[in-house]
Amino acid sequence: MSSHQILQFRSDPFVVSPCCLHIRPKVSPKQLFPSLPLQWRRSYQARVRTSAKKKTQCNLKYETPVSETAKRVYPYHEIEPKWQRYWEDNRTFRTPDDVDTSKPKFYVLDMFPYPSGAGLHVGHPLGYTATDILARLRRMQGYNVLHPMGWDAFGLPAEQYAIETGTHPKTTTLKNIDRFRLQLKSLGFSYDWDRELSTTEPDYYKWTQWIFLQLYKRGLAYQAEVPVNWCPALGTVLANEEVVDGVSERGGHPVIRKPMRQWMLKITAYADRLLEDLDELEWPESIKEMQRNWIGRSEGAELNFSILDGKGKETDKGITVYTTRPDTLFGATYMVVAPEHHLLSYFVTPEQKQQVEEYKDFASRKSDLERTELQKEKTGVFTGCYAKNPANGDAIPIWVADYVLVSYGTGAIMAVPAHDTRDNEFALKYNIPIKWVVTNEASSSDDAKQVYPGVGIIENSSSVETGLDINQLSSKEAALKVIEWAERTGNGKKKVNYKLRDWLFARQRYWGEPIPILILDEFGETIAVSESELPLTLPELNDFTPTGTGEPPLSKAVSWVNTVDPATGKPAKRETSTMPQWAGSCWYYLRFMDPKNPEALVDKEKEKYWSPVDVYVGGAEHAVLHLLYSRFWHKVLYDIGVVSTKEPFKCVINQGIILGEVQYTGWKDQEGNYVSADTEERLNEHQLVTIPEDKVMKSGDHFVLKEDPSIRLIPRAYKMSKSRGNVVNPDDVVLEYGADSLRLYEMFMGPFRDSKTWNTSGIEGVHRFLARTWRLVIGSPQSDGSFKDGTVVTDDEPTLEQLRSLHKCIAKVTEEIESTRFNTGISGMMEFVNAAYKWNNQPRGIIEPFVLLLSGIRGVYRLLETSANPINGKTRGTIEVEEGCSEDEAFALASQDKKLEKYLDGQLIKKRIYVPGKILNVILDRTNVKVTTK
Repeated sequence: MSSHQILQFRSDPFVVSPCCLHIRPKVSPKQLFPSLPLQWRRSYQARVRTSAKKKTQCNLKYETPVSETAKRVYPYHEIEPKWQRYWEDNRTFRTPDDVDTSKPKFYVLDMFPYPSGAGLHVGHPLGYTATDILARLRRMQGYNVLHPMGWDAFGLPAEQYAIETGTHPKTTTLKNIDRFRLQLKSLGFSYDWDRELSTTEPDYYKWTQWIFLQLYKRGLAYQAEVPVNWCPALGTVLANEEVVDGVSERGGHPVIRKPMRQWMLKITAYADRLLEDLDELEWPESIKEMQRNWIGRSEGAELNFSILDGKGKETDKGITVYTTRPDTLFGATYMVVAPEHHLLSYFVTPEQKQQVEEYKDFASRKSDLERTELQKEKTGVFTGCYAKNPANGDAIPIWVADYVLVSYGTGAIMAVPAHDTRDNEFALKYNIPIKWVVTNEASSSDDAKQVYPGVGIIENSSSVETGLDINQLSSKEAALKVIEWAERTGNGKKKVNYKLRDWLFARQRYWGEPIPILILDEFGETIAVSESELPLTLPELNDFTPTGTGEPPLSKAVSWVNTVDPATGKPAKRETSTMPQWAGSCWYYLRFMDPKNPEALVDKEKEKYWSPVDVYVGGAEHAVLHLLYSRFWHKVLYDIGVVSTKEPFKCVINQGIILGEVQYTGWKDQEGNYVSADTEERLNEHQLVTIPEDKVMKSGDHFVLKEDPSIRLIPRAYKMSKSRGNVVNPDDVVLEYGADSLRLYEMFMGPFRDSKTWNTSGIEGVHRFLARTWRLVIGSPQSDGSFKDGTVVTDDEPTLEQLRSLHKCIAKVTEEIESTRFNTGISGMMEFVNAAYKWNNQPRGIIEPFVLLLSGIRGVYRLLETSANPINGKTRGTIEVEEGCSEDEAFALASQDKKLEKYLDGQLIKKRIYVPGKILNVILDRTNVKVTTK
């Protein structure tokens, strides 16, 4: 029988060695695998019992053996459970409620996850591992570290699952949270689990509701009739990014644009501050630029165009447009209004009404993102009406088109087809006149009639009738003159505008935070629920299906909805829409500072110490909305004195994406013959096939079929998803290679911020490195695969060469970790191990600091019991102190120690770092003296 055997019960493989089964039969499954599901441990225990009865005759299913290194040279299945159990039992990474505020702090935070039913895939631990390394580094350097974890657990997926299965969303959510927590603990992350929180807990969303009330009291929360993405099948309003090609991203249900009365948050009131304060942040410039573009501040003018009647005379109605190019006013040859424009029904002619109504319905089925896509074909309908260009008195046609949004500017534009690409495409399609008014002096005569969106010298822009003449002026001068003329004649005014829209803050669904508002009458008058009544909890419902009327599911909880106004005793109704998923994630970083406080969102002193978050790590997909909404709420809380900083996150880091393993694609013709990817034939006319990796080989810069190298294939790595079947479960990797190997591999794959392709075979390399390090310290395995107790480390004085290797490694790893260049930091440790294998001995003064250095990246990788700290220097000795000994007392004892006094006598001390019960690090002008305490 092979020395490695795979136990397979359903889908839960375990690596079990003869040592585990026979030499140490009294070790329970809970001790061996404390972080694994109970049913997995039970199946393991059942197999062990069966094995014991049959002694060495184990009735096991043979599979491809796990690498010999996994068992014989690196017994991760013993090391990792041991230390994970120790950390949990001793709450090793707990940050006390009251910390020594004279010490520096380090608050490192992951963008906390939505606990989906699928659990983690190997892409998730990438960011979590990075923050864990930074947290461990700062702990070693004497910082107070806050490194918590929680769950952004409200949301549509759990409610949809409830609708489909009848399972309450809370039940599904708690089950998913348990799975995520289990997986994260199995990976050995140093989270402070005492601070764990979920946005779905009433004790948490009480304060989400409290923040909403502060916004409401300050006029920053209001109701408005707005066009929304309404999905009848899901029964809820969807955000733009949740709509793809006119259907919901989840489920593929049809989506329409529908005006609804919704709660809005006035984020536009903070637009300038959100823009200006970006300059103070240590964020990637690309992320800051994305936020600047989303806010979209621009300076221009609002201009008024009078609507003409059927006889060409001005009416008392007009259309106001916003433009950043008032210098091109004379070039406006038509106007466009959004399908939702409030005046459209007023001026559309009877002859065009049916066509316009059909077009409005057509446009309602698109999201704002689809409507403004630059590459899409422009569509529109003539309204039959005209407006007067205020600059020259020309009558210009009014069109309705979906590339104009009612949510931006005024919902109408003056179209200048000679100097705007979109307007030009539209004009050419519908044969609308084009008038050039800006000269590009750098262009040739051949380009004279090409669309030119740039600035230049103004021409064809003079009117005796209106008294406006801007010919021969530069675009900048002409714009200023047009604004001055418009303000003087009542035709417009200077205007600063933003692309940023107020935040639509309501969802017509059950599984979200109730909005603490009472509606008093049929006219919609609202009042706030008293703060003393918070949290306003969700009522229990058995039916979560959409009502079909647009009313949210909460409207079914009649006894909950119907209430009274406490001030007057008159009947009132509760708001039945709930908050969007973004709400709870806007402020969770504050609650982590003080998670159990029943009296306040966060204690002022704790907030003052821990704010802002020093490092915030997450995906670039949250670069705009989550970060922008969090900054908005934080600034409101700053204004009312709840927080002490203007910004929540000092430094934001976006990790790259881990793509699935490379997939190879080929094509076959109708006869079943392969067609090479470099053929001149149209490949889309052939059958697409996926080629297994074992049938592929590399030829030069290309991949080809082994059986026929003339057939070139297309290699491509895709984002991990269930639909592609390329998801790699970290549980499987941990079981086969251990959590340390998974973490080390993800950090070693490439630059942290870059996208990387998963390759399961690649983990073998880092696993071998850990195995080499194990043998370096513990020694070679015995013939039965076990290891002797103890280590091969000696108490010899290190040589100068050994000290140089260590300090070179420490300096490199520290610098690379500080800069989040984890892959090159790991390379530095590999170089050290290579050098150490050439030495005749392994001195404790060298190996202890290196092992601790490695444990900072690997987490559970522990070879020696030691209190040393891998900061530049060397452990000079150990002293015994009383429990609760202060730093001064420890230093006094060290100074009196005969072995240590020679290092301290007469020396100038630059700094002392003291970790009670563990280490006293004394930094001198030229020497670093370390003392372990016990």
